[in-house]
Amino acid sequence: MNDSHCHFFSHEFFEALARQRGGEATGVEVCRELAWNEPGSAWTLADRWVAELNVHGVSRAALIASIPGDETSVAAATRRHPDRLVGFFMLNAASEDALARTERAVGELGLRGICLFPAMHHYSLDDARVAAVVAVAARTPGTAVFVHCGVLSVGVRKKLGLASRFDLRRGDPLGVASLALAHPTVPFIIPHFGAGLLREALMAADVCRNIHLDTSSSNSWIGYTPGLTLDDVFATALSVVGPSRLLFGTDSSFFPRGWQLPVYNEQKRVLDRLAVPEDQQAQIFGGNFDRLFPLGQSSAA
Repeated sequence: MNDSHCHFFSHEFFEALARQRGGEATGVEVCRELAWNEPGSAWTLADRWVAELNVHGVSRAALIASIPGDETSVAAATRRHPDRLVGFFMLNAASEDALARTERAVGELGLRGICLFPAMHHYSLDDARVAAVVAVAARTPGTAVFVHCGVLSVGVRKKLGLASRFDLRRGDPLGVASLALAHPTVPFIIPHFGAGLLREALMAADVCRNIHLDTSSSNSWIGYTPGLTLDDVFATALSVVGPSRLLFGTDSSFFPRGWQLPVYNEQKRVLDRLAVPEDQQAQIFGGNFDRLFPLGQSSAA
């Protein structure tokens, strides 16, 4: 089993939150306020993640540097455990240094996933700056582009009272389809089944065979559609895109909570209820991830 969606909440991540909040608090003090474990160095946190994966029988996981500019933290983690961890990074494609950061991240640092959050950073997917970033992925084999669509809620920001002025109009899976059609060799990942835009995500993935859907999180967006269940979501996704383009993920993030076993248990029960064959379940829970991110390969290779 592999996990395609975990967050790497590094020391730098908490320091950035402290700066955004203002005042005298440090990142360590923010951790204590949240009653979360302090991450320590990137190597220390990487070791903790691998130990946690071992407990749950998870072979490999994608770790997302979860604030723009924190590429070096997750790169240190993946270099420490290259056989267990795959590095993704959050990028603000509208920032002045976005292209330079992307080229360094997928080149020198060997990261494998470029994570775009257009609603968070207030740009459109048809922006020329996004096209330039995707072009870097296209000329760097082994690089995927992850695009958060639909509803976006960042729990840690709520806990700390930080404003989340997200523009949900920006996160449209149909915009991902335009990018995927232009770059058919680049794998695109839409997390959380489109996070409330399931119909649009399925339309995009049906048109573009290089679009994958990740299954991560509690998928609480289901509540926006009366009567919809996770069984319905999986059944429809399997009928439209098949098992080869679904990537299991949990959206695990902080410690001491650690890896989210309940997410796996629920999704396994759903697939068993739907009588999905074991070979197809194996694709979803690990095989598709290994195909997109082969062991021993990095985008810098």
